[in-house]
This record gives sequence, structure tokens and C-alpha cells, in this order.
Amino acid sequence: MAKIATLITDKFEDVEFTSPKEALEAAGHTIVTIDKEGNKSITGKNGEATVQIDKGVAEANPQDFDALFIPGGFSPDLLRDDDRVVAFAKHFMDEKKPVFAICHGPQLLITAKSLEGRDATGYKSIKVDMEYAGVNFHDEEVFVCQKQLVTSRTPDDLPAFNREIVNLLKEKEL
Repeated sequence: MAKIATLITDKFEDVEFTSPKEALEAAGHTIVTIDKEGNKSITGKNGEATVQIDKGVAEANPQDFDALFIPGGFSPDLLRDDDRVVAFAKHFMDEKKPVFAICHGPQLLITAKSLEGRDATGYKSIKVDMEYAGVNFHDEEVFVCQKQLVTSRTPDDLPAFNREIVNLLKEKEL
């Protein structure tokens, strides 16, 4: 089963973390939460979910993980000002490991300069940013690019997003 790094900080979209986490854990995968600093609790922007951070980015080695998950909300924008977090995310794209990003999650991949030439989707407010980053933007509930990158737009897309992230890991037998 896969060990999945989750880049997350305060003001994440609550259900965009909790729903995929539940789907991945139900399929037997392990979620490890990573923020700029470890050993703290963070809260979703709606106050519905509190998450204990497992590791700070300095103590997390991307080579120890099979896949990356980036929930949306304000979290990706708050994380992308830290070069360590950006380099961590970039590793997964460069190594062609599975990456799952929903809503504003692709913002972190934009900063990592890892989306050029990719097909993806995201929240409508970052569509232009994604296009400037070289993305072929698709306004669809979920888009799987090159059997590596799975993206979705909003919490309404979670059933499709969860299905595709679990299927991709099953297909890769991680």
C-alpha cells in the first residue's frame, strides 16, 4: 500500500482533506501530514476539521513517499512561499510519482514550475494562473494526466476525485 505525503497547513478546505483521506485510508493507504513545521495542530477554514501535523517539511524526505496529496482552500497558497515545500512538491512531479491536487492545490505545482504541458483542472479562480503556467485547462470534475496527475475543481467533485486517486494507486499497485 502507498505512503502518501500530504502538504497541508491552516485554512485548508476541510472536506477536501477529510474526504480523500477517508477514501485513501479505506483502500489501505497511509496518509502523512506535512507542514512547514511539525508537531502542531492546524484547522480547516470552515472550522470543521482539526489535523495533527506528523512532520515538518525539513524532517520529511520525498523519496520516502509513493504519492503526494495537496488539498485545496487557502493552504496551498500559504505553503508555496516556502522554498522547501515547493521543492518537496516538485520532486513528485519530476519523479513521475502520483500527485493529487484539488481546488487551489495546483497553486503549489504552479510555483514548482511543474505543470507546463500538462492537462489539468482546478478551481475557476486559478484557471488563468494555470494557463499562464502552461496547463491545458479542462473544466471537468476530474482530470487524470499521464497516469500521474489527478486534479479536480471543487468539493462537489470529490466523489470523482476520490475514485480516480484510489484507482490510480491500484493501477500502479502502490
